[in-house]
Amino acid sequence: MRFFSNIHGVKFFSFVFIFLLASCSGINSNSEPNSDSAAKEHLVSTQEEYQQALKKLSAGDTIVLADGNWKNFEIVFTGKGSKDAPITLRAQTPSKVILSGQSNLRLAGEYLVVSGLVFKDGYTPTGEVISFRRNKDDLAYHSRVTQVVIDNFSNPEKFEQDKWVVMYGKHNRFDHSNLVGKKNAGVTMAVRLNTEESQQNYHRIDNNYFGPRPVLGSNGGETLRIGTSHYSLTDSFTTIENNYFDRCNGEVEIISNKSGKNKILNNVFFESRGTLTLRHGNGNLVEGNVFFGNGVDHTGGIRVINKDQIIRNNYMEGLTGYRFGSGFTVMNGVPNSKINRYHQVDNALIENNTIVDVDHIHFAAGSDAERSATPVNSKFQNNLVINKNNIDGVSIFDDISGIEFTNNIVTDQTKPKIANGFVPTQVTLKRAENGLLYPTDSELKNSGASTDLTLVKKSEVGASYYPKAEPDVAFDSGKTINVKPAENALFDAINDAQSGDTLLLADGTYDVGKIIKLTKTITIKAKNKGKTLLLPNRSTFVDINDYGNLKLVDLIIDAKQAPDSAGNTLIRTSRLPMQRNYRLEIQNSEIKNLNKNHSFHLFDAGYRSFADYINISDSQISDVTGDILRLNKETDDLGIYNAEYIRLSGNTFTNIEGAVAKVYRGGTDESTFGPHFLVKDNRLDNVGKGKRNKDQSSVKLHGVQVTDLSTNQFINSAPVTIEHTVGEPVTKLIDNVFDKTAAPSIVELRVEGPHTAHLSNNKVL
Repeated sequence: MRFFSNIHGVKFFSFVFIFLLASCSGINSNSEPNSDSAAKEHLVSTQEEYQQALKKLSAGDTIVLADGNWKNFEIVFTGKGSKDAPITLRAQTPSKVILSGQSNLRLAGEYLVVSGLVFKDGYTPTGEVISFRRNKDDLAYHSRVTQVVIDNFSNPEKFEQDKWVVMYGKHNRFDHSNLVGKKNAGVTMAVRLNTEESQQNYHRIDNNYFGPRPVLGSNGGETLRIGTSHYSLTDSFTTIENNYFDRCNGEVEIISNKSGKNKILNNVFFESRGTLTLRHGNGNLVEGNVFFGNGVDHTGGIRVINKDQIIRNNYMEGLTGYRFGSGFTVMNGVPNSKINRYHQVDNALIENNTIVDVDHIHFAAGSDAERSATPVNSKFQNNLVINKNNIDGVSIFDDISGIEFTNNIVTDQTKPKIANGFVPTQVTLKRAENGLLYPTDSELKNSGASTDLTLVKKSEVGASYYPKAEPDVAFDSGKTINVKPAENALFDAINDAQSGDTLLLADGTYDVGKIIKLTKTITIKAKNKGKTLLLPNRSTFVDINDYGNLKLVDLIIDAKQAPDSAGNTLIRTSRLPMQRNYRLEIQNSEIKNLNKNHSFHLFDAGYRSFADYINISDSQISDVTGDILRLNKETDDLGIYNAEYIRLSGNTFTNIEGAVAKVYRGGTDESTFGPHFLVKDNRLDNVGKGKRNKDQSSVKLHGVQVTDLSTNQFINSAPVTIEHTVGEPVTKLIDNVFDKTAAPSIVELRVEGPHTAHLSNNKVL
């Protein structure tokens, strides 16, 4: 080598070094690694750095998002990895990479992995937060999103629809992630089959935590949907397994299955209102799922529609739902049904399910002039139907001769509605280590769900690094703050308080000279009942905004110092549409002199506001020129309404020119359970007769789904007016007295014939 000059020696050495480095790195002519040793990791701290790193990716590479708040970041993650060398996008530290503001994620390509990202404090500017496609032509295949969190990432416009996770393409997986607190319209997660490239997809959705979703108060609140009506006769082959559905209450369908050949396996549904619904699509398997209702209203199980469905080895306990949301439902279909209506149940196999303390089991449900195709060629066998009240809970709505009932066990004191195929048997149940009840008699081991059924635990699912917090701050869950009368004392105390705190007011008079815009959960309570007087000086005492919840206890509220103007309101919700549900309670209080001018209301709900509940109990309310509760703003007839539960008990209403309640739910949609209007032990004296009360009703209900008026006294008042619309409303009026008050008016607005309300032992004097 001596004939080389020094410079030539340097060049030769450099060439050899570069050649050896390239060989060790596995670089080839296609710039793809030959082994994992060539994988590169790109730590990026800005969106610009991310875009540059994305251009350099090869199979096996990783982009790491640096810890921090990434605001307004619309991530497009594309690439072509391989089975053994996927391309990865991950957080530097799970829980410390926050996507906020208007952010989202689109992934497209092959063998991509995304992990550790948290979406919160914002919402997607598009229709999807996480999308397994870049656009309609560029989809994801063999890709995985895992250990991600979407936490209350909801559009502030409550009825502006979007979806949080949407799967396209084929052979993708979404797992070990948290989807919690969706508050705007739109399904939480969806599988789409809208192109051939997304059909027969073999997706897997597993080990996720579907956290609490509040009641939407409208259609469009499903938690998980597989397919749509338009493609429902197409097979999806999606597997949904080992997920935990925790209080998913958006609407009547928790899972809405709308495609074929799916497997829904070993999921737990905890106190979730609604059902796992086989709405469309054929040949699906529902097996090993567990439903715990714990007596919560409208908790349901499984609803069966369409052909070739198999429902076996499922466990249902403590479910209270009825009609389309019952513990177990087999539907009627529509003859020659359109693709978006109800196909006939045909060849359903329903076997070895355990149904314990379930209030309602419905066969041929929904039977009417349209849905007249009864179930055929189906079997209901080896199921265990046990109820501590020795009832079977069965309701039959049409011909069920097309269902063969065999060897179903009920308690020995039960008189089954279906005599053939239900066997009264002495049964003793014992709770096993898996938390489920099983017969102690070994001869019944082949009845009901299997003893080796394994429940997925809440602690085992979702993103391992992210806590599963309670969705709402409870009243009285914080500290107690003592407040004394002084200028702005109440206003300042609320400003200084934390959500969940209780303000304990000392004896005396409190002038309230400012409108309280409430964005916290606050209890205002008198230290000594009857010794604390509040004097609101403005047109509104409390304006409930997002995050605001109010509880009033043992107070005297006198509105005599309110402005002398029409349309005052003691309590109202924000005049802007609200994203979050609120709660209002009034207990043991006296409210008076809402009469400075006409149309002075106690409570007025704004357009697009929604109350989980409004409770008024043991209070005296008098001299009001407007209404007590105005829950009638959703008059566009879209199935939207203003409150889920309205409860009035033990109150006295005196000299109320308007109505005690005006509640409105219009439209033809049947996907919700409410409103519920529950009124007991109240006295209404001179209510509803004011000249500005156009309905001339003491109570006006339109489209309310559940009404229960019992043991109330109506004295010298306008009548109760109830208008039934859709959804087979349940209305009961029992043991009420109508003294110098006309009998209630109850009318059916959408069906012919007499009203369906139950009236018992009411007196009209």
